[in-house]
Amino acid sequence: MIASKILVTGAAGFIGWKTSEKLLEKGFEVVGIDNMNNYYDVRLKEWRLNQLSPHKKFAFYKIDIEDRKALKELFENHKFDAIINLAARAGVRYSMINPYIYYTTNVMGTLNLLELCKDYNVPQFVLASTSSLYAGQPMPFKEDLPVNQPISPYAASKKAAEVLSYTYHYLYGIDVTVVRYFTVYGPAGRPDMSIFRFIKWILNDKPVQIYGDGTQSRDFTYVDDIAEGTIKALKPLGYEIINLGGGRNPISLNDLLNIIEKYTNKKSKRIYSDFVKADMKSTWADIKKAEKLLSWKPKISVEEGIKKTVEWFLGNWNYVKDIELTEE
Repeated sequence: MIASKILVTGAAGFIGWKTSEKLLEKGFEVVGIDNMNNYYDVRLKEWRLNQLSPHKKFAFYKIDIEDRKALKELFENHKFDAIINLAARAGVRYSMINPYIYYTTNVMGTLNLLELCKDYNVPQFVLASTSSLYAGQPMPFKEDLPVNQPISPYAASKKAAEVLSYTYHYLYGIDVTVVRYFTVYGPAGRPDMSIFRFIKWILNDKPVQIYGDGTQSRDFTYVDDIAEGTIKALKPLGYEIINLGGGRNPISLNDLLNIIEKYTNKKSKRIYSDFVKADMKSTWADIKKAEKLLSWKPKISVEEGIKKTVEWFLGNWNYVKDIELTEE
């Protein structure tokens, strides 16, 4: 790992915040950008930025990766050793409602960054991608599986970003590592994601709404582990796609709720509704490649991760209680 000054896009986002925090702890200089959009409650993004702002080696700019002019000015004023592109429109269900914004951000925004990598000789590019690409494939998911049939506009936009990144590696020699994330959760997580919603509903004594029968399962991965893996992906590898996931047997939403009930010390009332066609039934990462190439494997179990997340909710309840929940 040779980089020292890193551009982190989406720095006010869930993974962007934690990755920036860990980079700063390791002595890197971090420039963070984010457009601070209102896809979910902006107050949560502001909370995350407030955790980063005291660091002397952190600078923040409110910039959208779709804004080529603003990005170009940023690159003229800073010499970056690497880009970690965590800015993205996320969420499967909302991508069915407004697919256009997923393409302008996830595809055109990525293209803008790759062009600037080329123009300003930035040697390394880390792209965040998604396990949603593995829909219909046998588990556990390996990186060499054909992922040519994405079942949501979100997944399709991420596939397009991966392909663009390979093209710029091939043409211009940019070192690119694509990290495919598996259901990330933890303190200060996204309020459109199931764990945030479930915990808040239970603490508020409100019914828990579940799409499907609750048997659908995920390879939940704690945010600190994801951030560490993302930073390790700065290792020069040419062009690689690497899974970052729990690598354990996936956990059903029903079992997840049982764990949340244990640490909130409350029982949930569960309301089941129709399964969403664009959702995946299960995810499960094969992480052998991450272990081999990055010497990375997750450290935090789901049990421990849920405990830490519930503790964050309880410790920040005066703030969190006002955060609005949104649909994924």
